[in-house]
Amino acid sequence: MPRIACLFTPLFPLAARLRSEPELRGEAVAIFQGNSNAARVVAAARRARQVGIRPGMSLPQARALLPNLTVRARDMSCEKATQETLLEIAESFSPRVEDAGEGVAYLELDGLDRHFPGDSPEQDLGHALTVTTDKAGLTTWVGIASSKLAARVAAELPASPNLVPAGEEANFLAPLPLRSLAAEVEILETLERWGIRSVGDFARLPKNEVASRLGETGRELHEKARGLDSRPLVPYQPPPHFAEGMEFEWPLINLEPFLFVAGAALKRLCQRLESRGLACARLATSLRLEPDGHHQRTIQLPAPTREAKTLLTLIRLDLEAESPAAPVTGFTIVAHPDRPREAQLSLFGPPALSPDKLATTLARLFALLGPERVGSPRTVNGHRPERSALVEYAPPPPPDVRPERQAGRGLLAIRTLRPPVPLEVISHLASPREILSIISEGSAKRPHIQGRVKVASGPWAMEEEWWSEKPVERDYWDIELVNGGIFRIFYQRSTGEWYADGIYD
Repeated sequence: MPRIACLFTPLFPLAARLRSEPELRGEAVAIFQGNSNAARVVAAARRARQVGIRPGMSLPQARALLPNLTVRARDMSCEKATQETLLEIAESFSPRVEDAGEGVAYLELDGLDRHFPGDSPEQDLGHALTVTTDKAGLTTWVGIASSKLAARVAAELPASPNLVPAGEEANFLAPLPLRSLAAEVEILETLERWGIRSVGDFARLPKNEVASRLGETGRELHEKARGLDSRPLVPYQPPPHFAEGMEFEWPLINLEPFLFVAGAALKRLCQRLESRGLACARLATSLRLEPDGHHQRTIQLPAPTREAKTLLTLIRLDLEAESPAAPVTGFTIVAHPDRPREAQLSLFGPPALSPDKLATTLARLFALLGPERVGSPRTVNGHRPERSALVEYAPPPPPDVRPERQAGRGLLAIRTLRPPVPLEVISHLASPREILSIISEGSAKRPHIQGRVKVASGPWAMEEEWWSEKPVERDYWDIELVNGGIFRIFYQRSTGEWYADGIYD
């Protein structure tokens, strides 16, 4: 039979909350479920248990024992994210993982012993699982056996990890009470009427007699009691995205407190992405509003990234542009993953751009300028110089060999002005081709163009969309001013106005 490890997180509702709020570690904390005086404690920290607070107590009873008790409501969003994190850790060790719910996961260990060549590979594997879950902010116990039931019972014992030798599962389970089998109430009552009190007593019954009297369910329970598993692990299917969320104790009406909590959630989200070698390509934020509303926003990133600060900036700018219409009672941040860009190293040519740094830079530009201003310009079919399209920026790969610098005079480059700068042009009345001087209204961000014209070349006529209602008819000129500077200007025939749309460098 294959060896199976069980990851067990004690006091799972409390562990999930402490993962989201690590500042509560070491405090007297109790997790409750329900409303008002009907709220019941479901888990309590050690300092709270030391004064007598137990699961099942009402909230007023717990307050009476410890007036300064810190209470938190059970948060299903935190628990779901914590369970997914536990399963992701298990998948990093074994490809066969089963989700048992509520802080429990099983993983098959066949073939993993060669990665731990010591005298006790299973013990070393258990310690590695414990250390990995500790880094993720979870306290997890590990049990290893040849059956799921034995591994689960071993995981609930102190001094983790606990190992049950192969073939000793039946002896290990024998002293346990019948309720350890998690059987149906009717079957347990039947066994008690037969005088069966422990798992060992039940295992000693003839299997054929048990199957004939208790049916298929009884047969499976009898195999569990003997340390056998009739069913293999149910493979865990990971979701197509990663999610982190939290419920607030009090509704939030300001953006800054929300961003403080969301920043911590994004850090956990990025750690999970990094552990899987993925990055965030699309970020979705769902805010739960008081009393029953929702506010959902989606941000498409220009390149996959896993930098938490950049993602938080994107969320800030998006919420500032369109804020929710009511106080926020909770949130869920969903990262849709994608593989980060990869770069091939070169021995002789110039180095390629770092994919991580490129993705981070694009995301920051995306946050500062907006999605409509980030990309790479491309020419379109037409004659007007200002016509262009914006496409996703994908840098070309570097050449295999560093190119040699060409000798000789370089070509002129033109810096286009968008939008074009309006001009006042004075020309000779007898000869419109002779432009005498030009004047523009300069500003801090716009060039100031003024002076007498030294040389004027043109005109070059341009016509476009003559069949439409608004055809474009222009005459282009290249001019050099006496006081320096070479410019490209054009005359708009339909309006009789002049513009400068480029500067030659």
